[in-house]
Formats: sequence, C-alpha cells, structure tokens
Amino acid sequence: QVQLVESGGGLVQAGGSLRLSCEASGRTFSRYSMAWFRQAPGKEREFVAAIDWSGGSTRYSDVVKGRFAISRDNAKNTVYLQMNSLNPEETADYYCAAGTKFCSTSYYYTQGQCGMDYWGKGTLVTVSS
Repeated sequence: QVQLVESGGGLVQAGGSLRLSCEASGRTFSRYSMAWFRQAPGKEREFVAAIDWSGGSTRYSDVVKGRFAISRDNAKNTVYLQMNSLNPEETADYYCAAGTKFCSTSYYYTQGQCGMDYWGKGTLVTVSS
C-alpha cells in the first residue's frame, strides 16, 4: 500500500510558475513509476507527466511539454512537478499517482491505457488572468 500526499498548490498569476510536490509513504517508493494528472472543473481527468522508477525517463502530454518538468528524489520519497508559463485554462486539481509500470509513450497515458495503482487526494492550482 502506498499513500500519496500532494502539496504546493495555490494561486498564481498567468505566466507564473509553481512547483508541486508529492510525498509517498513506505519504503518501496523507488519501485513505482510516478505520474501527475489534473482535472479541471467540469472536465475529465487528463494526463500531465510521468517518470520512471529511477528518474531517467519521462513522458509529457503535448500541452505541457517544454513548460513542465517532472522529477523525483527517491531518498525523500518525493516526486515533483515544476510548472512554468501557466495559463488560466490550467486551473485544476492536480493529482499524483503511483504505478508498477511505465508506458513507452505518452499516448498510453492520455488514452487511459497505462493504469496507475495509487492516487493522492489532489492539490488545487488556480491560475488567474
């Protein structure tokens, strides 16, 4: 069992930056790939970014590629999401997730075909215009 707790959400102006953190419980953190998803009001959950067990490989949705960066620190059981150049349409609850597999391309994440096993409760990011 893995418990995930997100933090770092808040209010930011358009064009600004924010860094989210997700801390995992347990001593098996390095066995899981990690990912970030988000869900805006009235919309379906969407994939944002994923990282493999070692942090050596990453996947991004086309919408955030070049602006967001996912990273992890296995010694701290923590995964991060650095978000730059935010726009108001990215206002959403951001969720951290852990999974036992790491999919070969972002396509499988965006299509919901790369299942994650554990989810956090989310942290709200609000981008003002």
